[in-house]
Amino acid sequence: MENQVLVEISARHVHVSQQDLETLFGKGYELTVKKMLSQPGQFACEERVKVIGAKSEFPAVSILGPVRPETQVELSLTDARSIGVTAPVRESGDLEGTGTCKLVGPAGEVEISKGVIAAKRHIHATPADAEKMGLENGQIVSVEIPTANGRSLTFGDVVVRVSENYALAMHIDTDEANAAGMAPNTMATVIK
Repeated sequence: MENQVLVEISARHVHVSQQDLETLFGKGYELTVKKMLSQPGQFACEERVKVIGAKSEFPAVSILGPVRPETQVELSLTDARSIGVTAPVRESGDLEGTGTCKLVGPAGEVEISKGVIAAKRHIHATPADAEKMGLENGQIVSVEIPTANGRSLTFGDVVVRVSENYALAMHIDTDEANAAGMAPNTMATVIK
């Protein structure tokens, strides 16, 4: 069917800078691949860190690799409220004025002064995928997620991100997936 996209659920996770990785795990430390993810070159790691907020903590949050220029913690809004952190809805990498928390690893801890976000729902697409679907980088679309349980939902404010380094998929967080009662391998329809 035309304008169909696989919807993937992005659970809470952390991206770390090399400097913070070494503070958390030790000098010269390198991430260990647990499994490759759908986006080319991206992987879930064996390593986990404690994420501490003002009210509570998550004891073992997955790190996603490879390392990034800046450390970033991605939580659902429910996650953020439950541990007492601010997590504005932002695109990945847009970290100015975002929330703070403490990360604890086996070798040390890091207080991040910014970087806690609830990721803006988005579609990754290659230039060829975008052209085929009539989409442009930065375009805001709606996406209809059908479910068999009476909770079908149309999400607005979905940003399209186009790059040769992507594979076609939509990413939503656990709150959004639960709101739609979404099952794994759900295909959704992009509405322009």
